Amino acid sequence: MQLADLFDLSFVGRRDAVALEHERTDGTIETLTFGALDGRSNRVARLLERRGLRPGDRLALHLPNRVEFIDIFVACIKLGVVVVPINILYRAREIEHIVADAEPRAVVSSGDATASELFPAGTEVWDVGELVTASLEESDDRVRRALEGDTAAAIVYTSGTTGRSKGAVLSHDNLLANGVVLATCWRITSADRYLAVLPLFHVHGLGNGVVTWLITGCRMRLAERFDAARAAALFEEFQPTLFFGVPTVYVRLLELDAEVAARIGRRMRLFVSGSAPLPAATLEAFRAHFGHTILERYGMSETLMNIGNPYEGERRAGSVGFPFPGVSARIVSADGAAVADGEIGELHVRGPNVIRGYWRRPDADVEAFVDGWFRTGDLATRSPDGYYTLCGRRSDLIISGGYNIYPREIEEVLLEIDGVREAAVVGVPDAKRGELPVAYLVSDSELDPAVLEATCRRLLASFKVPRAFVRVEGLPRTALGKVQKHLLPVWQAP
Repeated sequence: MQLADLFDLSFVGRRDAVALEHERTDGTIETLTFGALDGRSNRVARLLERRGLRPGDRLALHLPNRVEFIDIFVACIKLGVVVVPINILYRAREIEHIVADAEPRAVVSSGDATASELFPAGTEVWDVGELVTASLEESDDRVRRALEGDTAAAIVYTSGTTGRSKGAVLSHDNLLANGVVLATCWRITSADRYLAVLPLFHVHGLGNGVVTWLITGCRMRLAERFDAARAAALFEEFQPTLFFGVPTVYVRLLELDAEVAARIGRRMRLFVSGSAPLPAATLEAFRAHFGHTILERYGMSETLMNIGNPYEGERRAGSVGFPFPGVSARIVSADGAAVADGEIGELHVRGPNVIRGYWRRPDADVEAFVDGWFRTGDLATRSPDGYYTLCGRRSDLIISGGYNIYPREIEEVLLEIDGVREAAVVGVPDAKRGELPVAYLVSDSELDPAVLEATCRRLLASFKVPRAFVRVEGLPRTALGKVQKHLLPVWQAP
């Protein structure tokens, strides 16, 4: 059984049920049944074949959240064509690397002049509107091709915070295993109403959202993006039971009026957070405001979902929970030895969710895999009762005077201080100690450095206290809210 067969639980089994709501360009809401979506994707699949695409060919999508993204994605899944999602926030240099590396047969784009200028000369660009219009001439007869589970389904490029981004090759089995596990562990059923605001070019919105929606047959409202100004109206209008977000989204939702938040909370079944660490203070504030404890989980582009807090049981603040069914995890020291519970080491994972390798990067494969385990690059601890807690990226580790400093520990302390909205701690070179921690803060008003330092000295060892506190307008982030520390302004000692 392949991924498309699981989609048939909805396309065939719930053919007449409403699958999707989305906003047209004129502001009206269109609803589509699963049968209608099946027919649309069949037409697109036949058009793609007519244009010469075969299993294994790549097709890049440079599109915002819109129903046509889903049509093309499902068509490619049915054909064995490999989808290459491109972040629509990327600029020409970043896009040029992806197009040159993946060598897609074509790029499907929105067709506006600004977007077209982003692609390298010679790139074959298909306008999404023209593509969909042309597909209307094709038959909507069902499409099914014999595909192996290891067939590549998508190449998702990493955010590239430490160099050129790498293409993680996600197979049909990777997406299938991830969708089945999430549907089971999070009890997602056809009765749910899923509000989708995360970008479909990312595995959070695509691998978790779209794939699980199609497997379970729930009803989805697709928004082009999260808009804080429209959030209350969207929640009230659609009345979702299921919502996937990132920490920055939940911080903005805390701005909603208490009565509105309580009303939203009464209808909701599950809020899930991922793609970046959820501060414990945000989780507690959200619980008080909405009456829900956010379920935090942990995944990567290369692995989809690895670890998650339980649906039933304690959703522990600051922790990402337990490995999902079928996923194994271990924490090891720098020399590869297992560490005791409570000690910090690098997190390794393996399971049906993990890629077999990167696209055309055998050197990266050698670095990423050891004895069948995927090296996540994340530092973590495990509690005696099995909860995993992330401590930051291995590359973010600060070594000062021989002591290891984990930025997230300092960031959690800073976020508990009144007025601090966001915090990022990085290491800066120091002639005597090697590195020193420096904190970058986003705040509503000016902060007293003496108060910040005193708080840190009260709660942290002296060598962990930031040498400086730098106020910034905002932290540089990826489209999914992950802080890009390498883009922070360079701090110079006075």
